[in-house]
Amino acid sequence: MKDAPAKPTAATPELEAIRERIDELDAQIQTAINRRAELARQVAQAKRESGDDGDFYLGPAGTFTQAAVRKHFGHSVHTLPLDGIDAVFREVAAGAAKYGVVPVENSTEGVVSHTLDMFMQSSLKICGEVGLPIHHFLLSREPDMAAVRRIYSHQQSLAQCRKWLDLHLPGVERMSVSSNAEAARQAAHEPGSGAIAGQVAGEIYGLPVLAANIEDEPENTTRFLVIGCRPVPRTGKDKTSVLLSARNQPGALHALLEPFARNGISMTRIESRPSRRGKWDYVFFVDIEGHAEDPNVEAALREIGEQSSMLKILGSYPAMIL
Repeated sequence: MKDAPAKPTAATPELEAIRERIDELDAQIQTAINRRAELARQVAQAKRESGDDGDFYLGPAGTFTQAAVRKHFGHSVHTLPLDGIDAVFREVAAGAAKYGVVPVENSTEGVVSHTLDMFMQSSLKICGEVGLPIHHFLLSREPDMAAVRRIYSHQQSLAQCRKWLDLHLPGVERMSVSSNAEAARQAAHEPGSGAIAGQVAGEIYGLPVLAANIEDEPENTTRFLVIGCRPVPRTGKDKTSVLLSARNQPGALHALLEPFARNGISMTRIESRPSRRGKWDYVFFVDIEGHAEDPNVEAALREIGEQSSMLKILGSYPAMIL
């Protein structure tokens, strides 16, 4: 005869107090991480002003995302390079890592659509943002550019160097790969090939620099998002990202965004993406100034939630300082 299943034990006041203390410590840890990120930014600024760049911009894996990780969390953090944006979301959601870093937009080429699309299906929160100046290098084992017949790079990097390539390497085949580190790896083993990547990727794979700073825009910058499972406390200088969808009726989007203006909230970005729920149905990614717990932001989001067909708060986090 099987024993009857044990009944769940009601939480005691002592247990509830312990749980509340754990939640308080988690919030303190998140706040400390964000403070550490700001100190790391200040170190980077001091290094730039003194002319000592060190290895602050380019991480050991040779990708710009790795560099963004180092800039936000510092050099002592343990990192795990992954093959793609979806893999970063998957591993963080599964608990294999506490945080992930993914690119979301570039000042030259605009948004990274894959990242925005992942937020439509993920429950992860945006915990922070990182701005990274991007400088591209043409790397190759060939002695000069005339011997380069094929260029490997990530599609975003190829696009950011399009004009330079058209002028200096017209007719050379351009091959899109998963990352600039992968581009350097391929070019290191293939005669007649070159890669567009960061300088450290060249050092890792033994590729000399044929041309430096080949990006079309000198102020070329990429914005990265830090994603995780826990919300971030208010800092007083925050940003909130939301995903929303308007009902299919005239003036619906205007009515949806109007509460932001009425509550004195500045909207810093809006992007539309296909919702994948039906033809010509779109969702909007909106960044606003302030934290979701700020009274005016909370009031605006509550009103928007009542009249929208969908509202998803992607996260509130410290506003980026370049």
